[in-house]
Amino acid sequence: MNTAFIRLHRFRRSGARNLRAQAARFFRGFPLYARVLLGLLLGLLLGLALGNGSLGGPSPEFLESAGMLVIRLLKALATPLVFFAVLDAILRTRIPGRRGLALVALSAANAGVAVSIGLGVAHLLRTGAGSFAGVLAGMKAPVAAASAPHDAWAVFVATIPENVVDVFRGGSIVPVVALALALGVSLRRTAERGGEEARGVAAIVGVVHGALHACLRVLDWVISAVPFAVFGVTAGLVSRGKLGMFTSLFPFAGTILVGLVLHVVVYYGLVLRLLARMSLAGFWRGAADAVVTALSCGSSLATLPVTLRCLKRLGVSEGATELGACIGTNLNHTGIILYEASATIFVAQALHLDLSLGAELGVALAAAAAGMGLAGVPEAGLITLPLVFGAAGIPSALAASIVPLVLPVDWLIGRCRAATNVTSDMVVAILLDRITQSPLGVDDAAHRKQD
Repeated sequence: MNTAFIRLHRFRRSGARNLRAQAARFFRGFPLYARVLLGLLLGLLLGLALGNGSLGGPSPEFLESAGMLVIRLLKALATPLVFFAVLDAILRTRIPGRRGLALVALSAANAGVAVSIGLGVAHLLRTGAGSFAGVLAGMKAPVAAASAPHDAWAVFVATIPENVVDVFRGGSIVPVVALALALGVSLRRTAERGGEEARGVAAIVGVVHGALHACLRVLDWVISAVPFAVFGVTAGLVSRGKLGMFTSLFPFAGTILVGLVLHVVVYYGLVLRLLARMSLAGFWRGAADAVVTALSCGSSLATLPVTLRCLKRLGVSEGATELGACIGTNLNHTGIILYEASATIFVAQALHLDLSLGAELGVALAAAAAGMGLAGVPEAGLITLPLVFGAAGIPSALAASIVPLVLPVDWLIGRCRAATNVTSDMVVAILLDRITQSPLGVDDAAHRKQD
């Protein structure tokens, strides 16, 4: 009798474990955007029920603050994640001399154009001055507290911290990237000298790589909770009568998408036609698989195998492909750069912030820094967005509160960002092929294998 009872108890326990495992697999089977939309729908329903008094429950303030916990965790992870990502990229990537300079120059030019288009479209359309301002007026952080420095030199001085600790707690992305660049170059120079110092640098490289992957693991956990943040913030806002925030998201998404389309279709079209001397119809026929894959999965890194196949179909040499699409993918995040710049101007308009030229240069620099070194990081544009907001003088608390508001449309924008990044990788590879007309040398290939 006891034996039968023990077997029945074990069967029930194993059945419960299997049920939990199946439920976890079922939940993970849904893409993030589907879970975000589900959280949005449930938040809407709960907010409407709380708003008309038909359901007793938690206060709107509690729901919003509970949802903001996830965003606070994302913001806390942003600084160490950017630091270790940039440092790891510098320490583990070897770029050949002349072609490396060509890669950096092309990527910098594309980033500058992306920032210019993002800022220009946001200023021209001025969609941020619409109903989104009314939504932000109800947030806890007062809109009147937002301010931006008006002197270009003051903006530059403000980005320089007084000590290393302030780099990580100041809320600005530019000093973080600058410190990572300085340390990375210094460590590489030290390793090149050989000896005991080189062995020490090798150990540091391992620690940095491990720290980056640890940050990414924690980031995966936090990202999986983003739908709950959308649920809480949406329910809180709707219950307080802020249903109009969803209509204001369409101008926000439209502004970003117009900028991305101009960058990909017009700018890259001119570059391919005038500099690469390539037929646009031929390029899009060859690149279609990679662009569609990026639109479907929302990740330029996951699209990389398809990108390499498309570049081979376009006749690009193996060396230019490796340099432009594999190594250069850390520098070709023009979709993220344009998004961060345009979104910041949109929010600044909603807050009635009059940004000076110096402040906008700070936004451009912060957006460019946010797009570097984040290859393979999920939701990179979302993570670094509050840090770029800080360059415009938007208060930290308010910047973090804005992020969950744009999440319902971020899944669509994210796919278009990924398609833009993939197009950047392919255009840069094609231009490098035209400039160099030769694959990587034997020594360069050996270095790539070692790295």
